[in-house]
Amino acid sequence: MKYGYKASAEQFGTRDLLDYSLHAEQLGYDIVSVSDHFQPWRHTTGQAPLVFSWLGALAYASQRITMGTSVLTPILRYHPSVVAQGFSTLEQFAPGRIFLGVGTGEAMNEVPATGAEWPSGKERRARLTEAVELIRKLWTEERVTFEGQYYRTEKATIYERSEVPAPIYVAASGPLAGSLAGRIGDGFIATSGKASELYEAVLGKVREGAEKVGKDAAKLPHQIEIKVSYDKDLEFAKEATYWWAALGLTPEQKQGVEDPVEMERLADEDPSIAQKRFIVSNDPDEVVERIQRYVDLGFTELVFHGPGNDQPRFLEAFAKDVLPKLRDRWS
Repeated sequence: MKYGYKASAEQFGTRDLLDYSLHAEQLGYDIVSVSDHFQPWRHTTGQAPLVFSWLGALAYASQRITMGTSVLTPILRYHPSVVAQGFSTLEQFAPGRIFLGVGTGEAMNEVPATGAEWPSGKERRARLTEAVELIRKLWTEERVTFEGQYYRTEKATIYERSEVPAPIYVAASGPLAGSLAGRIGDGFIATSGKASELYEAVLGKVREGAEKVGKDAAKLPHQIEIKVSYDKDLEFAKEATYWWAALGLTPEQKQGVEDPVEMERLADEDPSIAQKRFIVSNDPDEVVERIQRYVDLGFTELVFHGPGNDQPRFLEAFAKDVLPKLRDRWS
């Protein structure tokens, strides 16, 4: 079992986020997983550092942690060949400590940056499948000429390639994406706060997808981002979630919203709705018990997203009060 820190690039600027992540390494966390946004959830206080530059700084400055994206979308804003080059570069700074987490993305990041029409879910999954295929070719072959439905390369070579390419984790929030993750992924990524029935359905599809291509899904890393606001002061823990109120909006409320100004307006109508997506507690034992269900489902990499502006306070309290209990229960 591995335990990680979610570096929220939507909320914090480049240097602060780097300091928090290095602090997490010093405190004993095993993983740093960084979000990749062109536009954040909030316009007035949001941030959006470029993930390639930021991960390069972390890779060079860190000593031990594994790091990667949760998640990057290699279908519109980034051409897959650029992603392949970027992550090959990161591997030179931190060999064996990089993973590439990918997903089908969100309109708020892709449409404003490109002006492109937002594709259907079916097309985004097809694009992601092709993108992953091309990335792997570029990581393992020279002079790659690729003629896909969506992407092309002509005698392309990545000149710094690792002997062992970085694993590619695929995010899935529904059964169709789960099947895709099982087929093409070296690992799987999910987020917390949803019904157990949905996780069971998605994980079942991950297994089916893996079996179709001769893989054992049980051997794939299963990573989940667990949203938890822990603090000895319960009111502080509750209020810390408010920045993330957009996560509490229903799919119907968020449908078609690509502008962080509008997303912020909708979220601020009731900031307390964020709490329904987080474990909010001042009791370490309660936090461990509520994490139990994700371990029971089979997740093996638990990455913790603390929502508040005071990240050192969260990291230190969680490392002191909760992490030892987690390690005692699941070594």
